[in-house]
Amino acid sequence: MALRCLVEGMGVRPTARLVGCHHQTILKLLVAAGTWSARFCDETLRELPCRRIELDEMWSYVYTKQKNVSRAKSPPYTAGDAWVWVAFCRDTKLVPSWRIGDRTAVTGIWFLKDLVSRLSHRVQLTSDGHRAYLEAVEEAFGDEVDFAQLVKVCSPEELSCTADIISGQPDLDAISTSGVERQNLTLRMSQRRFTRRTNGFSKKIINHAHAVALHYLYYNFCRVHQSLDITPAMAAGVTQHRYNIGWIVEQVARQRPKPNRPKTYRKISK
Repeated sequence: MALRCLVEGMGVRPTARLVGCHHQTILKLLVAAGTWSARFCDETLRELPCRRIELDEMWSYVYTKQKNVSRAKSPPYTAGDAWVWVAFCRDTKLVPSWRIGDRTAVTGIWFLKDLVSRLSHRVQLTSDGHRAYLEAVEEAFGDEVDFAQLVKVCSPEELSCTADIISGQPDLDAISTSGVERQNLTLRMSQRRFTRRTNGFSKKIINHAHAVALHYLYYNFCRVHQSLDITPAMAAGVTQHRYNIGWIVEQVARQRPKPNRPKTYRKISK
C-alpha cells in the first residue's frame, strides 16, 4: 500500500498517515525500492528496438529554488534546480533512459551516452531548441543518428514552431516532442515531489533520484498505457509479462537484509 501511494502521487507524510507508520519508515522503503529500481532498469533496458526517440528536460528543485539558495538556512551543496533529462520512445511509450543534473551540455552528454548504450540500431532523435543538445548529440552519437530540433517561439509578438534538421535524414512527419511532453506531465502527476506550489518537494537529491527511479520502473513495467493496452516494456519486447506492485515488494524484500533484532526484549516499567 505504501509503494502504491508513492507511485500514484501521494507524499511521504500522507502515505505514513494512511498506512499507519512513521514517515522515516516510508523514506527507508523509498530508498530501498528506488535503489533496486535503478539497478533493475539499468540491467534490463538493453538492446532496445526503439526507432523514434523524443528528448526533453523537466525542471524540478531540491531543498529550495535556485534563486533562494543564497538566502536559505544551511542549504546542502545539491540545493537548487534539478533538471530531469528524459528519453521517450514514440512507438512503444518506453522511457529507456533518464538523468538528473543541471541543464548544461555536460549532463546532456552523460545522458545521451547512456541512451546510446541501450539502443540496438540507428534512431531518429527529436528535441526542443535547447542548444546543449547540439553538442551532446554530436558527442554521443556522432554521425550515426537522424537528428532534428523542434524550435518553438512563444511571445506576444510571435507564435511559431519550426523543425530544424541537424544531422542525417529524419522523417519530417515524425519530428515531434508532444509524446515526451505528455510523459513529463505523467511524472508531475504521479510524483508529489514534482507538484508545483506545494511543500512536497525533495529535501535531499538522493531521495529525489530514488523517487524518479521508482516512478519509471512502475511506468515501464507495471502501468498499462492506455493507447497500447499493454505496458511499455511489453510493447518494446523487454518482457512478456505485466508486473505489479507485489512484484516490486518481493524484489525489494529479497535485496534488503533482515533486521538484526534481539531475541529478547527488556521490559520498560511504566
